[in-house]
Amino acid sequence: MQVERTARRAVFLRGMKDGLPIGLGYLAVSFALGITAKNAGMTAFQGFLMSWLGMASAGEYAAITVIGASASYLEMAVVTLITNARYLLMSFALSQRLSPETGLLHRLLIGYSVTDELFGIAVHQPKPLDPLYSYGSYAVAVPMWAAGTALGVIAGNILPLRVVSALSVALFGMFIAVIIPPARKDRVVLLFVLLSFAASWAAARLPGLRELSSGTRVIVLTVVLAAAAAAAFPVSEEEEATPDEA
Repeated sequence: MQVERTARRAVFLRGMKDGLPIGLGYLAVSFALGITAKNAGMTAFQGFLMSWLGMASAGEYAAITVIGASASYLEMAVVTLITNARYLLMSFALSQRLSPETGLLHRLLIGYSVTDELFGIAVHQPKPLDPLYSYGSYAVAVPMWAAGTALGVIAGNILPLRVVSALSVALFGMFIAVIIPPARKDRVVLLFVLLSFAASWAAARLPGLRELSSGTRVIVLTVVLAAAAAAAFPVSEEEEATPDEA
């Protein structure tokens, strides 16, 4: 029993360790979100609670914009759903990495904070994914994201504009740091990373696709590129069962 507790504690702490740099990035980036929330008339507590419950930068930006425009709750719900719809795909992918014995409560809790970066570190864990790993990463990243939003509401407007601009792009740099290591190890991953960059650039300019919201474009490109990768480079069950030990 003691050995099992020690092992589970180690998994949780590993999640915290991996989530710490993500949380620090969230703390910085959510300053900009807090500034937007303040301009929309929200208090620090409201910004904190929104970020704690929402955990979605683009979705929260969209919701704050709608709040600032005094739109209805229905409009806010629809805009947020469309903006965050890509997380449905990430949740589906994570569910495939969980043990079939994983209970519904664990599945719901893991789905609560599926973000691009937390998803990125979770999918690189050995299968089956231990919920404690995700809980460890959430325990660091979620409070930092929420606290950064609150601090942005309180003091964000004091910062120089250049500093705020620099903080707003920090999250993109952190996400690149998540995808670069596997791309260096696997040429197929590198190929589809480059294809995703090119396809995203083209989709933002092609008639028909450019009229879609950025969240919808992400969903379309994710489905198309993932299907192409699965068809061109299928992974056998033996390969899938073997974690990346390197």
